[in-house]
Amino acid sequence: MRLTAIRSEDWSINHTVAGVSRAESHEASQPNSEFRSSKFFNEVRIPNFMEARDRFMINEFSRPISVLLHMLFLVVSALLCPRTVAAGGDDIVDRELAARLQELGFTGNIEATLEKRLNRAVNPARANLGRLLWFATIAGLNNDNTCAGCHSPTRGFGDTQSIAIGIDNNGIVGPDRRGPRNQRRTPMAINTAFYPNLMWNSRFASLANDPFNNTLGFLFPPPEDLTLSYLPHLLVAQAFIPPTERTEAAGFDFPGDNYAIRAEVLRRLNATPAYRELFGRVFPEVAQGANITFDMFGQAIAEFEFTLVFADAPIDQFARGHKNALTLNQQRGALLFFGKARCVECHAVSGQANEMFSDFKEHVIGVPQIAPAVGNVPFDGPGADEDFGLEQVTGLAEDRYKFRTSPLRNAALQPAFFHNGCFTRLEDAIRHHLDVFSSARNYDPLNAGVAADLMLFRGPIDPVLERLDPLLVSPIGLGDQEFRSLIEFVRDGLLDKRAQPERFRSLVPERVPSGHAPLVFEFSRNFSSAIRSP
Repeated sequence: MRLTAIRSEDWSINHTVAGVSRAESHEASQPNSEFRSSKFFNEVRIPNFMEARDRFMINEFSRPISVLLHMLFLVVSALLCPRTVAAGGDDIVDRELAARLQELGFTGNIEATLEKRLNRAVNPARANLGRLLWFATIAGLNNDNTCAGCHSPTRGFGDTQSIAIGIDNNGIVGPDRRGPRNQRRTPMAINTAFYPNLMWNSRFASLANDPFNNTLGFLFPPPEDLTLSYLPHLLVAQAFIPPTERTEAAGFDFPGDNYAIRAEVLRRLNATPAYRELFGRVFPEVAQGANITFDMFGQAIAEFEFTLVFADAPIDQFARGHKNALTLNQQRGALLFFGKARCVECHAVSGQANEMFSDFKEHVIGVPQIAPAVGNVPFDGPGADEDFGLEQVTGLAEDRYKFRTSPLRNAALQPAFFHNGCFTRLEDAIRHHLDVFSSARNYDPLNAGVAADLMLFRGPIDPVLERLDPLLVSPIGLGDQEFRSLIEFVRDGLLDKRAQPERFRSLVPERVPSGHAPLVFEFSRNFSSAIRSP
């Protein structure tokens, strides 16, 4: 999907989302496609030494000298083409993985289904409007935070922190962000178009378990409840909520309920000529004099999120027939993921999982409890250092410490893991799953790499472990090489390389339709990009 290039003074950007259209991107990864993008599908054309070897064996193996030549040929092949030999050299692993993916119904084609399920093409002008709103504080009544403040382009449109920092921040988005913390880590917005429910406690959900289907309703906590069910997609409905969140955007000074907050956001938008012009280009009724509505706001935000689908990782390409898309170690790691290590039992790919590597259900997985020194959200428990998770939504004690399974696509982009970011290395997060009791009881926040202000307060772990999901009670033993292979699969095999921060830098507008202090995005320690927010 392309965002139409418009001059910068016309409040747009001179690029395409992810650099190529969605159709081109998908076509570029098809087995028999003649299209190859030099940017995003740099498939190296190298001689197929394996096929040449087989022909040599059939024709010449009867001669003794051919055996020696064959051995020499293999050595030369390995030296000249290590990737081909490593990736395609073990046909047994290749066939086992292909069969397992077929058994699970994993196609690697989920990205290509977006517009079919929307029953329309993604609208570039509407998506561009949503992008500008994403980076603008006009919808935050505290005037200092945006969607991008927590869903940062520097981290796959996810958090730069272990626990999010919302309002009263220092204007920086990245490792140097400071301010009072909320209660949980902000998940990535990438691929949320396919999520049947949202948030760590699944409090925003399609009752049909399908974000494209509103027939049974979209359920939210009060006061919205089912009132947003008329909207066409769960993301459109969800966009109504963040501006009303006091700790994320609204702040504590403005009086009134969610409806009053949204009315004030609309007053701001309608009072800004540049926004009226932009909305008028997308919604003809605004051009004819009608007011901007929150339905329009939600549609614009969601449309931008529809452009953030990045689900063409090596595992997808492998499933579509590119056998060299995964290295041999990644294939072995995938077999562990889908088998012995039992990851797929929660990080599912079938059915309502939409190939997102989550069952979108809630589990107790024994996550160590940490709490910030300074925060905007009261924590649970007698020591105010616990997070009761799903119980906060249902009111049921049996749901205490339950959190939704985190989707694993593009997990390599995350700076931290689990709902509270208590681990900052993927290796430690996976090791925790393999032996929860040992990991949780020996947890050290200093060794885990969390920020200093998250090392001071620790909630009790025994009540959490008493409720541990039965799937995780028994340790899972992996050898050192198996563990490395599993890491390599999750880190690299599930990463869509188009989602790298450097490719998102151009999505940050130089300015938005009104001024005030800029937010600074730390794409690296040595580079930052400032945007002007209203």
